Amino acid sequence: MGSLYRRYLDRQVKEARPAIKVDPIDVKNLVPPTFNQINQIEAALSEKEHAIRELNDSDSTMRRQLNEMREFQYVIQKVEVFFQVHLEIEASRTIEEAERNSVGDPLAEIPLLDLPPKTPTSPTSPTFENGHEENKESAWFISGVVPADKKLSFERVLWRACRRTAFVRMADINYSFIDPRTEMPIEKVVFIVFFKGESLKLIVEKVCEGFAAREYPCPKSSRDRQAALLDTSTRILDLEVIIHRTEDHKYQILTEISTLLPEWKKQVLLYKAVFHTLNNFTLDTNGFLAAECWVPEKELDAVRSAMEKGVERTGGNVAPILNVLESARSPPTYHRVNKFTRVFQSIVDGYGVASYREVNPAPYTIITFPFLFAIMFGDFGHGILLLLSGLYLVINERKIIKRRITDEIFNTFFGGRYLILLMGLFSIYAGLIYNDGFAKSVNIFGSSWSNPYNATTLDEVESGGASKKILEFYPDQSYSRERGPYPFGVDPIWNVAENKLNFLNSMKMKVSVIVGVAQMTFGVMLSLFNHCHNRSIVDVLFNFFPQLIFLTSIFIYLCVQIIVKWIYFTYEPGFVFGMEYEGAKCAPSLLIGLINMFMMKQRNVGPSTMPNQTLSNCYLHFWYPHQANVEFALLMLALGCIPIMLFTKPLIQVLGRKGKDMKKRRSEMELLLEEPQSLRIKELAPIREAQEKEAKKETHDNTDVIVHQAIHTIEFVLGCVSHTASYLRLWALSLAHAQLSEVLWHMVFVSGINGTGNSHLAPILAYVFFFVFALLTFSVLVLMEGLSAFLHALRLHWVEFQSKFYIGTGQPFQPFSLVQCIEQVSPVTEEIAQE
Repeated sequence: MGSLYRRYLDRQVKEARPAIKVDPIDVKNLVPPTFNQINQIEAALSEKEHAIRELNDSDSTMRRQLNEMREFQYVIQKVEVFFQVHLEIEASRTIEEAERNSVGDPLAEIPLLDLPPKTPTSPTSPTFENGHEENKESAWFISGVVPADKKLSFERVLWRACRRTAFVRMADINYSFIDPRTEMPIEKVVFIVFFKGESLKLIVEKVCEGFAAREYPCPKSSRDRQAALLDTSTRILDLEVIIHRTEDHKYQILTEISTLLPEWKKQVLLYKAVFHTLNNFTLDTNGFLAAECWVPEKELDAVRSAMEKGVERTGGNVAPILNVLESARSPPTYHRVNKFTRVFQSIVDGYGVASYREVNPAPYTIITFPFLFAIMFGDFGHGILLLLSGLYLVINERKIIKRRITDEIFNTFFGGRYLILLMGLFSIYAGLIYNDGFAKSVNIFGSSWSNPYNATTLDEVESGGASKKILEFYPDQSYSRERGPYPFGVDPIWNVAENKLNFLNSMKMKVSVIVGVAQMTFGVMLSLFNHCHNRSIVDVLFNFFPQLIFLTSIFIYLCVQIIVKWIYFTYEPGFVFGMEYEGAKCAPSLLIGLINMFMMKQRNVGPSTMPNQTLSNCYLHFWYPHQANVEFALLMLALGCIPIMLFTKPLIQVLGRKGKDMKKRRSEMELLLEEPQSLRIKELAPIREAQEKEAKKETHDNTDVIVHQAIHTIEFVLGCVSHTASYLRLWALSLAHAQLSEVLWHMVFVSGINGTGNSHLAPILAYVFFFVFALLTFSVLVLMEGLSAFLHALRLHWVEFQSKFYIGTGQPFQPFSLVQCIEQVSPVTEEIAQE
């Protein structure tokens, strides 16, 4: 019942107006209450709830009375208006005309309601012959209010039920009544019905009852109506004063409850948490409670000390017993995290919780995740914005935690504040490598390229004369070998080059392949730790080493070729590794070379051009000695690893299982031969049946092993190819981000400023278009592009990286925590949650 009381009072405090601030639950002193304390809390809750319910009932009753008084007030006012315009004369004339027209009408003889028969009108019956005020006491009319949505139907039904002998008029009320039960506004109208005879009065009352219309006894004379109106206004003022005082009293009680409610919540939650856990205990024969649970090995002493303190506080005489049991079940997985590493562990756990003692990718994800993100998001300008956003959340984290914001989207960003910080830092680094910031480059160290053209040529090109050519900078004329390459990142000259996409795409594509193969190789290396922990020599010899050899023979070999090509093949002709090199246009093609390697195609030494062709599209077939033999050996080595991974492990497991079964059968037969002949015949039949069952089970298990290993091998072999191609998304998203940034710079900011020839409007337009540029940059390039890069980096970690070594089929360790029990209802700070 205490929980029900608490919820009711909690709801009342939240619905109070003005709002009452409720302090957060204090989780520093978590001492479960005793049974007597819970009884006291329940009694206090019951008392407070009873008081609040009485006040609510009283308030509802008074508001209902207030609505009735106001309805009566509007009825008196509208009826007074009706009689001031002598509406009764019009009513009398209309009714008399309707009675004359209804003579001989067959419909008038059909009764609509089960009422007493109509008596003929006598001379003493009330009539509307005199329209003077003093004779209105004899007028028959009923007044009241009806819901506005039933106005037309109410009038139509009255007209038909009374055979057109009732005169009805409506008047709108310019006031919205509030239903005290639902607190919803209700629109109502005042009605007045004139009629003749007692039978019509009964008909009108029946119709009013059917339409939930409330009748009010309105005085007949103007003097009495004015007196009733004055009395009603006085009573309305008195009710408003009483309702206001009731609300103040209720608000004072709720304010007092709000100060006690956090402590009551804490006590009730602690009490429920303790008894919910005690329900998992078992009672042994000696009357002691016993339970089995998982405990971190480092926390055994802390648990034992806590149990001893608990016995000491409760005044017990029996010391608690804590024994370490051996269990065949796999223990749950527990990773110690802090506010910095929690977000990276949650990224890994989103794929699957690690099995017990399985390699945890989270520590490596701290570096690799923001690094892959930065390759796709590389822009030091956008990285600064991302860094500042993360810094704001990190610096103000205590203030934000104290505010207890419940918005789910904001809490998602706030929980990943350290990830945002690292992504910003790495994006700045990648942007400096790309030399790209808001689609512009910076020349910090000075370019090694220089302009070889004279002023006359430059003027001709700029003026668009006959020489409409693109200026080309040839390395032998424009590149300074003394200065060497740009010290850090890409030379800024490429930002203004027409062929910068050709250069940057080639570089980023090769970088993506190198990074992808490096991460996949690292994942294969991490699988060695899992094999060693499982003490599986078979996996080490026939899974790990073949996988590493397969990966090295093809993909690491490709990465080595990329690096060697970058280093040794320049624009200058000469001899490279003893092979003739005719210049930059004849550099080796790695893609065609890789295809030729798999096709084992016969190639000639030297460039690919025919004798009568130019060197515009040539490339070297072989560019180091014995390349054909080396590639053939690597290919055979890679292909030879496939059957080793596919068949060796299942074969060893099947043979090992058969060897164990043969030893078991031999020992059973030896024991059987030692027994007398009469017993052998009786025991031989069940032994054969058991052997047949084991043979069927063995066949089923062997099939599972073969299928599982085949799936694993095919997944790895095909995955190496598809995953390497998947890492090209690093290049694709980097290209898209750079191009979109350039579009925003030139098409929005620069075009907006240069779009008008009015020099006076240029400063104003600069502010306007800079605001638009900044808004689109932060919303599209930082938020949307950042989210896209985040999702792609997440996929690369889950699929391409973790699939090489991570299974993720474990169960998370969920310790009993009083803080977590309270956090389910009221969030607590991260620092307290860690304790």
